[in-house]
Parts: sequence; structure tokens; C-alpha cells
Amino acid sequence: MTRDALRRKLQQTRAQLCEASRKQAAEAVAARVKQRLDLNHGGIAAIFKSFAAELDTTPTINALWQQGITTVLPVLHPFSKGHLLFLRYNPHTTMIKNRYGIAEPALDCQNIVPLAQIDWLFMPLVGFDRQGNRLGMGGGYYDRTLARWRDGLLTQLSPIGLAYDQQEVESIPVESWDVPIPEVITPTKHWRF
Repeated sequence: MTRDALRRKLQQTRAQLCEASRKQAAEAVAARVKQRLDLNHGGIAAIFKSFAAELDTTPTINALWQQGITTVLPVLHPFSKGHLLFLRYNPHTTMIKNRYGIAEPALDCQNIVPLAQIDWLFMPLVGFDRQGNRLGMGGGYYDRTLARWRDGLLTQLSPIGLAYDQQEVESIPVESWDVPIPEVITPTKHWRF
């Protein structure tokens, strides 16, 4: 199956989950994230605001805030096409919709947090396999973000995918630019690759 066909199939599977299942999954993932992190040591977590049928990250964001973890969200870089910036996020952050219709903090240079200061990078997945290969939406934003980590330049960063259990597949077709990730958290399992 091609990457595009697999992406469509997994997006359809994700979209068919009922509201109760989605809510339960979001709460279970938040509990697993709390178990995964040493929430007493502070730190900075980059996480996404859910879009469409993605796993709802609201419970996870609230758990991070309750533990005093600084939270940042990805923002489409205004000058470097295909790249992300990360901006501080709290309940009072002014949000706008980017060109994909995804909510992100309004650009304010004072709120930018360099990737080198981020401890955990929670990212959305369309699909993943047991080798740590991930399938995203196809824009390559997270692969570009993870390139320096892959090259050993961001040793403090822990990339972690967040997904529904139904997004695990036997094998993801891999391209040369793909960056496998070491962990995925689903409602029922914490995968380490």
C-alpha cells in the first residue's frame, strides 16, 4: 500500500471512532504521559493542539500545566517554509488559525522557545509501526524538526508520538527523509523502539 493510501485509510479509521471512545482515549493517554514524565523536575514540553480527528491533547496539556511543566505549541515558521517554531502556550494565549486551519499561538518573538531548550516533543501521528516509523500528514514538518535530533545535536530532546491504538500498523513505507521516533504513547500501551 502506498503512503498516501495508508494515510487515507488510517485517517478514515481515526475519524470513525465515537466521541466516547475519543474522550476515554484522550484521558488514558494523559495518564500515560504523566507516568512517562518526571513531572516533579519541571521542564518544557512541546505538544500539538488537536485538529480534526487527532487524539485530543487537552487532557494531556492540562496535566502538564498542573505539574508546572512549561508548554509550547508548534507554529508554522513565517520565513522558513516547511519548518516549525515553538511558542509558549497557556490558557490566556491568543490563538489564530494557520493556513491549514490549525490553531496556533499568534506569533510573538518574545514567546519563542528554541528547540534546544525543549525536553519532550509530543507529536501527532496518522500511523506508526513497531520499528518507530511514523506516518504524518505529509508536510514533513516534524521530520525537518527532528533532523538535528537524529544527527545527535539535540541530546536533551525526547520525541514521543501520541496516537490511538488503532493507528498502529504492521509496516510504514519509509522514505529517506523520514526520522523514526523512539516512543509512542497510546491509550493502552507505551511503545519504546
